This record gives sequence, structure tokens and C-alpha cells, in this order.
Amino acid sequence: MTCKPARSVLDEMNALSSAEDLFTFLLLPYDPAVLDRARLHVMKRMGEYLARIDMDGLDDDAVFLEARKALKTAHADFVASTPRAEKTLKVYARKPANMVQISPVQFAPQ
Repeated sequence: MTCKPARSVLDEMNALSSAEDLFTFLLLPYDPAVLDRARLHVMKRMGEYLARIDMDGLDDDAVFLEARKALKTAHADFVASTPRAEKTLKVYARKPANMVQISPVQFAPQ
């Protein structure tokens, strides 16, 4: 009889197919309205928070807690803010290169 080794928390998270599944896995409540308008942004921000953490020395319980904290914080970032204001994605952070700014038109008195 062979035993399969248990998958790590990160492996389990990578196998999930939706943001809702991730919230459920990490035992966190979420606002569906926030996910409806900022799903990609919440997930990206969570990834940014996790990238700041050195996971090498952490056991699975600590990884779970860090991932939970990162997702909770990322979700909170978008509860009272918008993706545009948070500038999570590169498209919101850069200035468009193909736009020419036009000064307001002023009419001379007749």
C-alpha cells in the first residue's frame, strides 16, 4: 500500500479554480460585490503581498496564515476603493503614450 504525500498549502491554492474557492479554502468571508468589480485586482494584490514574504522557512500552518492575511488585506484594499484608484494593474499605472493633451478652448469676447 502506498501513501500519497499530502499536498502543500501553496499546491492546494494553485489547484483552486476561482477567487471564491480561495476565500473558502482560507476560511475568509468576502463581499461578492467587491469580487464582481475587482476580482483580478484582488488576486494580483494578494500575489504582490505574498511575494514580499520569504516562504522558504515556513511550515504549512504559517504559509496558510500568511496567505490568509494577504488575501484579507487585498480584499480590504478594494472594499472602499476602486481598481483605478489602487493602480494594481500596469494599465492603470502608466500614462498613455498615444495621447496628446489639449488645453481648454477659450473663446474671445465678441
